[in-house]
Amino acid sequence: MKLTQQQKDQFDREGYLFFPGLFSAEEATALNEAVPELYSRREAYNVREKGKEAVRTNFAAHLYSRPFARLARHPRMVEPVQDLLGEQLYMHQFKINGKMAFEGDVWQWHQDYGTWLNDDLMPTERAMNVAIFLDDVNEFNGPLMFIPGSHKKGVVEASHDLTTTSYPLWTVDNELIGKLVERAGGKHGGIVSPHGPAGSMILFHSCLVHASSANLTPWNRVSVYLSLCAVSNHIRRFKRPEYIAHRDFAPIDCLPDDCLLKDYAVELPWQDGMPASALQTSLESIEELTKTHGLRVKPAMTAL
Repeated sequence: MKLTQQQKDQFDREGYLFFPGLFSAEEATALNEAVPELYSRREAYNVREKGKEAVRTNFAAHLYSRPFARLARHPRMVEPVQDLLGEQLYMHQFKINGKMAFEGDVWQWHQDYGTWLNDDLMPTERAMNVAIFLDDVNEFNGPLMFIPGSHKKGVVEASHDLTTTSYPLWTVDNELIGKLVERAGGKHGGIVSPHGPAGSMILFHSCLVHASSANLTPWNRVSVYLSLCAVSNHIRRFKRPEYIAHRDFAPIDCLPDDCLLKDYAVELPWQDGMPASALQTSLESIEELTKTHGLRVKPAMTAL
């Protein structure tokens, strides 16, 4: 799936592209039907809403779930990002965000690259998010909100919010959000919120400021978020566990376009359980680990 020059220009200007209904209802259903079993697991990779049983986000399903392993190699998702970044990609992060009916909490205003820089020492913003709706998304069930053009500001000042929700974020304060919204058009386009059927896809820049409100409706809003990073831009620190920030920097090899509907073979390295190494962390950079502990860093795979 190649982007037109018009789409590339729009992405450069606004920081995101929206593709309503890019995946068929059958493809979205095949993924959505796999979610309840994943959410039922009592594992570290399932982060639940604060004080609730509802799953806020599930991490790394592509390493132990066959449907999501195939999605992680889908050309409709990988090729446009590769086109924009001009380089092969690896999977930096893979999430299935719940935003469940009546229980899905807010995601505060933030930039994803702010977290990747502060926590993971990702060198530059040569990484991007892909959001794929597994449920219909409307104006009521906690849709994503973007500030168009905010990626042009680069990395903005943020503080580490450890208390608002069950998942810590480097968040942007209200005063700066007000300025960014006004700069983008205020009440006339300063905030946008793409809505569409299950199977819709959004590409958005890692510096684009975004958020979502709580879901007070009776409709789930489950979405997959895949963070794709240029291979040369891989993270330099393992401060976060591997199920959150991946350490396999091997380029993604795409499957055929019908991979969500046919049973193509995929590797599931965590199918029998998450390895103990996935929980190991370090505050040292890869360079420091190499120098101090003699760690050998391989181009395709790095591990403690």
